[in-house]
Amino acid sequence: MRNRLFLILPGIMLCLVSACIRLPQPQGFFYSEQRKMQAAHHWNVLANDVASRINSELIRQNYIDTAVYVRHSCSAPDACGPGDTFPFDEGFNDLLTTQLVNFGVKTLVREDDGLIVDYKVQLIQHRANRRQWPQPGVLTALTAGILVFRDAPWEISTLAAAATVDALNAVSVTHGHFEIVITTSIVDGNRYVMRTSDLYYINDVDFWQYQQPKPATEVGLVSRSVHSPAFEDIEEAP
Repeated sequence: MRNRLFLILPGIMLCLVSACIRLPQPQGFFYSEQRKMQAAHHWNVLANDVASRINSELIRQNYIDTAVYVRHSCSAPDACGPGDTFPFDEGFNDLLTTQLVNFGVKTLVREDDGLIVDYKVQLIQHRANRRQWPQPGVLTALTAGILVFRDAPWEISTLAAAATVDALNAVSVTHGHFEIVITTSIVDGNRYVMRTSDLYYINDVDFWQYQQPKPATEVGLVSRSVHSPAFEDIEEAP
């Protein structure tokens, strides 16, 4: 009787717990990949890909003989003002212009009557500490794999343990707090000819490369008159 009770109690507790949970449970997305920007070479890879897409779209929409002008993200006609640009803006503007020229696209030095190639950089900050843990069942399977080798020589057990640690490191990832969204557009007057967006992770310490520098805080100085008897004595002396 006592054994039956021990078998029934877990089932009763499980039913009670499941009945109390009425809120929808959060569920993540299916596994996917997102690249990470970590070097100027990665900027050049993106510029090459964007230039290829621009060239293909110009051909598809019969703009093959129309010149384009790559405008800075500050949207100034010729040059951005002091503090308007930032490292990625300067680098990507040059790299994209170079790639367009290499693709044979007519590219203007100054903004004229041609098409405008605009790009926008959006910096996204996540305050939460985002850590990707193994899916349910992975740790159990890896632990079971070690237990199978419990009677094997210590060398094999050590290799199995090391393989388990490597596997856990592969599936357990700590993500940074910053991402960027880079949107590139071709504008003809008031109409979009092409618009595409690319998403990347970036290193937390490199976030400043993707945003305009904030103006320095002005500190107001208040002058106060200093009253000192010593100075009065010096002024009254003959």
